[in-house]
Amino acid sequence: MQDTTERKDVYSRITAQIVEHLEKGVRPWIRPWNAEHAAGRITRPLRHNGQPYSGINILSLWMSALGQSFTAPIWMTFRQASELNAHVRKGEKGSIVVYANAITRTEHDDKTGEDTEREIPYMKGYTVFNVEQIEGLPEIYYAKATPTRDPVARIDHAEKFFTSMGATIKHGGNRAYYAQELDYVQMPPFEAFRDAESYYATLAHEVTHWTKHPQRLDRDFGRKQWGDEGYSREELVAELGSAFLCADLELHQEPREENAAYIAIWLEVLKNDNRAIFTAAAHAQRAADYLNQKAAVQVSETCAA
Repeated sequence: MQDTTERKDVYSRITAQIVEHLEKGVRPWIRPWNAEHAAGRITRPLRHNGQPYSGINILSLWMSALGQSFTAPIWMTFRQASELNAHVRKGEKGSIVVYANAITRTEHDDKTGEDTEREIPYMKGYTVFNVEQIEGLPEIYYAKATPTRDPVARIDHAEKFFTSMGATIKHGGNRAYYAQELDYVQMPPFEAFRDAESYYATLAHEVTHWTKHPQRLDRDFGRKQWGDEGYSREELVAELGSAFLCADLELHQEPREENAAYIAIWLEVLKNDNRAIFTAAAHAQRAADYLNQKAAVQVSETCAA
């Protein structure tokens, strides 16, 4: 009972934070990081050991960083700070992250006399602190950024990433969309975008849609028509998927003007279902993992050739 109450509280707390941002017209997944810190170029939130967070924890920590203007993307627990002979400053408020797993329980059926195993999912919340809230850490945790990469090379990196997807990408017209029945991504000409990063951020959004195809991740929210709840849920997945990919590719992301119209619909969905953002983040993470894996396979095959 206690675990169920805690899980509901975690869902409610994180959903309420996102709703608060959306009600102000702010999408907390759009450029919530700062490149002043040495680790800021890796723009997903990082654990104390450098391992990136995933799914809903990315959004939760991005919101905390945005709200408190942290430049460092590194987070750790009170105990982890203590193990590094450091301490959280008095009065600092921690940020919530969640851990999801499942336990297997053996249950006996008195009627059949057989034992069956049932997997029971659970979620626990715990508190972490940004390194800027902690004193006495090794200097590496506070290091400021120095230029390490030519911006042209960074865009070249994005170009190679999207080419490795194997998606059919057509250019022309003034709309960006994914045509599922014919299985291709349509993009306006590269020159039509304000800058290169806007082009790649839009492409990241559309290739996230591309992953929903039945032959890939087979993602379906029951869309019946444009603008309905199923459509809006898929758009939210694509928004988050694009944000995750842009973070991985070190791309600056600006809000897409056409998606401002979805905020009211997303608010309605989130207010009616406090698990909706968790579901969307999980799907977005699967899409990002799928695309990153395809890119890694392509690089491996190219090196082996």
